[in-house]
Amino acid sequence: MNNTTIVNTNFKFRNQTSFYKGKIRDVYTINDEILVMIATDRISAFDTVLPKGIPYKGQVLNQIASSFLDMTADIIPNWKISTPDPVVTIGKLCDPIKVEMVIRGYLSGHAWREYRSGKRTICGVPMPEGMKENDKFPQPIITPTTKASVGHDEDISREDIISQGLVGEEDYKYLEEKTLALFNSGTEYAKNKGLILVDTKYEFGKDKNGQILLIDEIHTPDSSRYFYLSGYEERQEKGEKQKQLSKEFVRQWLIENDFQGKEGQVIPDMNEGFINLVSNRYIELFEKITGQSFDRVDVSNLLNRVENNIMNAIN
Repeated sequence: MNNTTIVNTNFKFRNQTSFYKGKIRDVYTINDEILVMIATDRISAFDTVLPKGIPYKGQVLNQIASSFLDMTADIIPNWKISTPDPVVTIGKLCDPIKVEMVIRGYLSGHAWREYRSGKRTICGVPMPEGMKENDKFPQPIITPTTKASVGHDEDISREDIISQGLVGEEDYKYLEEKTLALFNSGTEYAKNKGLILVDTKYEFGKDKNGQILLIDEIHTPDSSRYFYLSGYEERQEKGEKQKQLSKEFVRQWLIENDFQGKEGQVIPDMNEGFINLVSNRYIELFEKITGQSFDRVDVSNLLNRVENNIMNAIN
């Protein structure tokens, strides 16, 4: 399996100035001005990176994100310069804004857990009475989080972001406006593909000229929750679970095998059958979200291919 997936990279590029390993991405900085972002095949759940890679997962996420960055460039400029390989995006180095803009159209996930515990505000934003899980909010709500370098991100209100000086008021208004515009665009796009964009998050940064750009990735199944549009209303009326297009099924499998990232719990063995199932699910996600058929590019010399494509692009 190992040769056909990227779990770790250890490249040394000319003029490389730093390397950062995220949960899913390996990020190389060149000349302190260019970022080379590799979407590996690592998969994480419950803030834990699982030990084996998922074939084609990196390609799926990188190609979805890349097409959405192109599609939304008229709403806000972004960091992307090129995608020299199916798993690589090269772009401008930005100074990340220390707040992630989470936006929710529906009462799901973390917002639902807060609501169920009796809370009626999240990040200072009121939530109406009488809602049930996966109901649609009257308007999308923005529920920002502070970016944690380790562990979980923390909810924060608009007021606290501004009063703590994390983001200036003018900049924050701009982020809110662009977050809503991106979400509306993603919602419209999803609807045309028979999907509901439930919630998502956007990250922004400033380039060396101080311009705010959209950075990282958008509208992928790792940063977004999608429901199937068909049957949504019926499922809500009957109080049934919604059909999700996300990596929720991986979390469910881990829970069934007694793992939720808690101390003392052991990650269950991921056998080949399960790995292939997850891989196929990611490919299905790609085809559903993009409406295109997935091109399983040759992975026989995966690391060599990626390294060569990056070197050709940056030299």
